[in-house]
Amino acid sequence: MAKAPLSPAAWIDAGLAQLTLSGPLALRAEPLSRHLKTSKGSFYWHFKDVPAFQAALLAQWQDRALAQLGDDAMLDGSDTDKMIRFGQSVQNDTAGPALRAWAQADSSVAKAIATVDAARLKHLTGLMIDIGVLNEDFALAAYGTLVGLKQMRNDDGDALVAFAALVDLVMALK
Repeated sequence: MAKAPLSPAAWIDAGLAQLTLSGPLALRAEPLSRHLKTSKGSFYWHFKDVPAFQAALLAQWQDRALAQLGDDAMLDGSDTDKMIRFGQSVQNDTAGPALRAWAQADSSVAKAIATVDAARLKHLTGLMIDIGVLNEDFALAAYGTLVGLKQMRNDDGDALVAFAALVDLVMALK
C-alpha cells in the first residue's frame, strides 16, 4: 500500500519541530525528507524551493501566534487567569527561541518575530490597563521575562513561574 502524500501543513509542522531541535539548517529539503521518511520530490511538489518553504513556515508560525492571541482574548476568566493564560501561550510557543536565534541572521524572520512581539505586547498592555496598571513599561518587562528566560533556559516552566510572580505583583498593586 502506498504511503499517503504529505500536505504542506505536515511539512511545515515538521519544519517547526526540526527548527526547534536542530536550528535553521534543518529547514532544507534533504534533512526534512529524511526526518519524514519520504522523498525530496514530495517537498518540491508543495514548495517551489527552500526559501519558499521557509517563507511559508514563517507565515504559518506568525498566523498561529496571532490566532492564539485572538483565541485567548475570547476566553472568560479573572484578570489573573487572562494574564497567566497569555504567559502560557507564549511559553507554549516552542519554536520561539529557535526563531529568535535564526532572526539574528535573517531579516525576514526578524520581521515576523517583531510583528508577533508587537501584537503580544499590545495584548498584554491591554490586560494590564484593564486592571489599572498604566505604565506600558511594566508590560514590556513582563513580556521580556517570558521571552528572555525562555532564551536563557531550555527547561519548560521557569519563564512561566517568573511571569506568574510578576502577575502576582501586578495584582497586589491593583
